[in-house]
Amino acid sequence: MKKSTAGQGDSVAGTVPKGTRRYRGATRRAAAVVVVASALVATACSSTTSPTAASPATATTPGIPASAFRDHTGVTATSVSIGNVSTLSFGLFKGALVGTEAYARYVDSTGGVNGRRLVVQGYDDHYSGEGNRQATQQAIEHDFALVGSFSLDDSYGGTLLAQQPGMPDVSEVLDPKTAALRNVVSAVPLPLGWELGPLAFLARHDPADIRAAGALVADQPSAERQWAGEKAAMEHLGYHIAYDQTFDVTQTTFDQNVIAMKHAGVKLLFVEQMPANYAAAVVEAMDDQDFHPVLVLGASTYSSALVPDVVRLTGSARGLDGALLEQNASLYLGEDASVIPADAAFLHWVQVVAPGFTPDLFTLYGWLSAELFTEALRAAGADPSRGSLLASLGKITSFDGGHLVAPTDPAAKSLGNCYLLARVVNGSIERYRDPAVSGPTHGYRCDDSFYRLPGA
Repeated sequence: MKKSTAGQGDSVAGTVPKGTRRYRGATRRAAAVVVVASALVATACSSTTSPTAASPATATTPGIPASAFRDHTGVTATSVSIGNVSTLSFGLFKGALVGTEAYARYVDSTGGVNGRRLVVQGYDDHYSGEGNRQATQQAIEHDFALVGSFSLDDSYGGTLLAQQPGMPDVSEVLDPKTAALRNVVSAVPLPLGWELGPLAFLARHDPADIRAAGALVADQPSAERQWAGEKAAMEHLGYHIAYDQTFDVTQTTFDQNVIAMKHAGVKLLFVEQMPANYAAAVVEAMDDQDFHPVLVLGASTYSSALVPDVVRLTGSARGLDGALLEQNASLYLGEDASVIPADAAFLHWVQVVAPGFTPDLFTLYGWLSAELFTEALRAAGADPSRGSLLASLGKITSFDGGHLVAPTDPAAKSLGNCYLLARVVNGSIERYRDPAVSGPTHGYRCDDSFYRLPGA
């Protein structure tokens, strides 16, 4: 077992002393569903400046039907109606709606967009493919655009969006075919692959450990796809995967997995394809088995619940000390609020629309989607149509949400190589030797490149 210090070149492992716990088997089924977004706040580092005004769009704009430029559904003299189709049942992706509403409320507080306020219509797809299709149809009929939606069943609504290419959807989309549609634009595109930077960092600092890497992956299609991209990037850098196992979303304990990893000699364990409550259960099992590999957290395991869950399960947060976090977003849950004004605004307006709500990755997605939509709507002019909105979206080649995420290229649906590193220190998540937020990369490391899964 390695002990970590703050020095450059030190191991990223941390001491993990034994703790006590008498709690096990918390209900995880509802929360389990969030694994599908587990890999990702994916971003890019280089692109051009976003437009502040659109050039006149015409009915000959490639890929946009002429009828869309005459379609003003959901637009009145004083408001623009936007639909959000998310899984709200069981509270699964409530954050997506809350984040969208929070940004809309913020925009309204500044006078709206070209004199119009944003009215968010929330639709619950009830964790059902047919429910997603029906809700999407309602939005197509009544709302100007879909904004900030999040659902495991977005492929059902995607069939309608394919048939209605003039209907804009500015959301995080899991279904690859839907995400590829011309009328679907994401603030944070989700391609298959991985930034090589954090993986190369681990290879430099713990070269022996990358020969015995392990991962636990939820048995959900999205998580498995993302792991395929990350695994390919690892192997591209010379990693050897000693253990990678999927687990059922109903699984509540990980003792057998930990025993198997210990037997396989895993030195570096990636728990990026699971939500925080599963990661806490993994830490509990590691503590039980006196197994202390380097632990690597990701976007889905960055959560306000992670440390409290570990404390509840093990009696202490020490099992997380030294764990490394790598992601393509800021520490948006509050650690960066004093240095990134957009983070403070995000947290403030979430509480305005949903007092007491704990923001999560999906809340961030909703906020960023609404911000991207707003930028395009402003550029679409005083008399916006669905067509002019799509034309404006097609010109936004750089987006970072006020540095909440590293820059993406929404128009090209592409990513870059930027990310941040953080470490868990005494139960707190702190940036780890990242550039200054005031610098040219706004606190992100932008080294190496983005590795795209071959054939993806």
